[in-house]
Amino acid sequence: MAQPSQRHGWAEARPWTWMVNWLNCADARSWLHRLQDGVAWDQPVVRVYGRHHVVPRLTAFMAAEGVNYHYSGVSHRGEGLPDWLYPLLRRVNAACKENFNGCLLNLYRNGNDSMGWHADDEAEIEPNTQIASLSLGATRDFCLKHRHQPLREVLHLQGGDLLIMHPQCQKEWLHALPRRKRVLQPRINLTFRCFIKSQGL
Repeated sequence: MAQPSQRHGWAEARPWTWMVNWLNCADARSWLHRLQDGVAWDQPVVRVYGRHHVVPRLTAFMAAEGVNYHYSGVSHRGEGLPDWLYPLLRRVNAACKENFNGCLLNLYRNGNDSMGWHADDEAEIEPNTQIASLSLGATRDFCLKHRHQPLREVLHLQGGDLLIMHPQCQKEWLHALPRRKRVLQPRINLTFRCFIKSQGL
């Protein structure tokens, strides 16, 4: 199994673990093509500061029944995880020592697709749990900035890299995936999370 990256010499000083080449090249390519062609992608409209915007990427949501997820005016409802996802989910659970029950997928068609500054801190996510982000396809810059200190980092996430964001990451840092017009190939990001199930389910 891939080991946490020590590229910058501060792997243990930041609230995330970057596992380079967590998936080998063949597995990463296989999952990229399977997801790209086999997922029902959508391009939602979000509400930001009272205005509606079409998001600059495609998305999909997979989660256990009883999971509801809301952000920026977008609502998702879990309908059960597909059987074909479980082999990957089990590997991610083992790497993170979590029991993830949902996954938000983003398809960045090329470098014009992006994600603005945010934290994955919605109320439906179990507090004090990790979030695992698996990258497939093109290498993209994943930017982080501290909420209260002048600290910024840029991680060049490649296909097959697994980024484990520890609970403190969402509390203290924001992250984004900026436009990179020179990138011509697609990237898929799977963000595994532990969601709170609706009461009574």
